[in-house]
Amino acid sequence: MTQPINERVRVSLGEDGVAEVRLNRPDKLNAVDPAMIAGIVAAQDRLREDRNVRAVVLCGEGRGFCAGLDMTAMGALAAGDDLGLMARTHGQANAPQQTAWGWRTLPVPVIAAVHGPAFGAGFQIALGADVRCVAPDAKLSAMEVKWGLVPDMAGVALLRELVRADVARELVFTGRVVDGSEAAALGLATWVGDDPFARARALAAEIAAKSPDAVRAAKRLFNQAFDLDAAGVLAAEAREQSALIGGLNQREAIMAGLQKRPPAFGPAEG
Repeated sequence: MTQPINERVRVSLGEDGVAEVRLNRPDKLNAVDPAMIAGIVAAQDRLREDRNVRAVVLCGEGRGFCAGLDMTAMGALAAGDDLGLMARTHGQANAPQQTAWGWRTLPVPVIAAVHGPAFGAGFQIALGADVRCVAPDAKLSAMEVKWGLVPDMAGVALLRELVRADVARELVFTGRVVDGSEAAALGLATWVGDDPFARARALAAEIAAKSPDAVRAAKRLFNQAFDLDAAGVLAAEAREQSALIGGLNQREAIMAGLQKRPPAFGPAEG
């Protein structure tokens, strides 16, 4: 079933628990404007509350993933309007940052399918996904320096987990464009191939077939791992494992394995 969030974003949820979020402004290469920001955040909020969602595919309609900030918004910046960036409207983040960071904090894995341009804001939104499937001829860039700006939609927070510090600096200082193959070599892309959407959809379906409680617990662990020391990570592992043991979906995973049949998991419990 497909549900438009607004004119910019559409969400669908399949019977297998895989949700698809599609940026839907193809005439503008899915450029980000206030309506796009509102639509993305609303989609995240809707998916966050649905325990039947097991994985998300994030993609762009038309010829590209997202060409970056809309030129109208760029004009506002030139006039000195900071667009309310200092307001913390979503926990640690402001609303534009939430469009990228919100995918990281979503309780289920998010796989981005990237084709065409993913520039500036679009690049950062893709970085928010847990996994990126990218076309070989895709074009990715932290392009803010071209406009006298820095990445400000969680780009630095996300880049630091994906690439070496010197690589992140070089990409941000120059704003240069990399294709899908170089993106994979640098660590920005997980998989490169001719049909990133099909690959993302297949990967999401594979994840959705696993225990939703275990997958959500694993995402929570990885979200903490970067900022915790070894003792903290070990304690977090123990807490998550203790909570999983004996749950309905964990018992179903064991029974399905012993009986050599596909598991029939229920909605996520935790």
